[in-house]
Amino acid sequence: MPSAPHEVVIDMFSEQPALVAALLTALGCSLPEYESVESQSEKATVLAPTEYYADAVLAFHQDDTPVLGVVVEVQLRRDPDKVWSWPVYIASLRARMKCPVLLLIICPDRRTARWAAQPLELGFGNPPTALCPLVLDPDAVPVVVDPEQAVELPELAVLSAVAHPTHPQHENIWKALVAALGAIGSDPAMRYYDLVLTMLPAAVRPEWEAFMSADLRNYEFRSDFARRYIAEGRQQGRAEGEARGEAKFVLRVLETRGVPVSDRVREAIVECTDHEQLDKWLRLALEVSRAEDLLG
Repeated sequence: MPSAPHEVVIDMFSEQPALVAALLTALGCSLPEYESVESQSEKATVLAPTEYYADAVLAFHQDDTPVLGVVVEVQLRRDPDKVWSWPVYIASLRARMKCPVLLLIICPDRRTARWAAQPLELGFGNPPTALCPLVLDPDAVPVVVDPEQAVELPELAVLSAVAHPTHPQHENIWKALVAALGAIGSDPAMRYYDLVLTMLPAAVRPEWEAFMSADLRNYEFRSDFARRYIAEGRQQGRAEGEARGEAKFVLRVLETRGVPVSDRVREAIVECTDHEQLDKWLRLALEVSRAEDLLG
């Protein structure tokens, strides 16, 4: 069964087909002249008892005529079966669209990328016929630090944040991503936020959470994303046991932002049973530089 990160990345291409053009360009692929990029059916129809489904299929059109077909596969780990199914996707799409096609494989780590980049030999011959995939590894993902570029193509900003967690400009990458998340609806924003949090190395996650917690205060809770973030925090806290859970989330926000919490403040938060007060502290926890300021 596909993992949640796998599904989120697939949805990026279905919801934003133009993303594939940016990634192919980053790989140095020369694109034909085109007017639009559209999502296509992922089903590869063949005369066989097995049906094959690619992760995503995109078609470049010029004057309503297909000029390039792209099969996109999101590969989080090695899968020996894919070396047999990938050629089926390509052959089926080529027959269906009657234009050049290529296979683009998205890999979040270099080890999987090296495996996926191996030519797929299709039979005997001298030399044997082979299919050579285009593989996007983390190094090839564009570094997005321009907020305007991020807003124009939020999905590229998300992939940039996932691919470059320790880049020298990682904070600028995150700032661009925040701009992108603030420009889209709350549902995709929260999905993309969770994807970044899931895919980041464990050592980087606290810094990402602290950055996000600190940056959200600039939204003053006007954006759907900021309000949803707070709502998610309350829900998580209450799931752990009403006031006790909310108190733990207040402390978590302070700690991820790197704000020291004295024993006096910690005790006051943990022992509080007033939901209204805890809600006020949760909002202040995103802004204060001293935990003591919560107590007034």
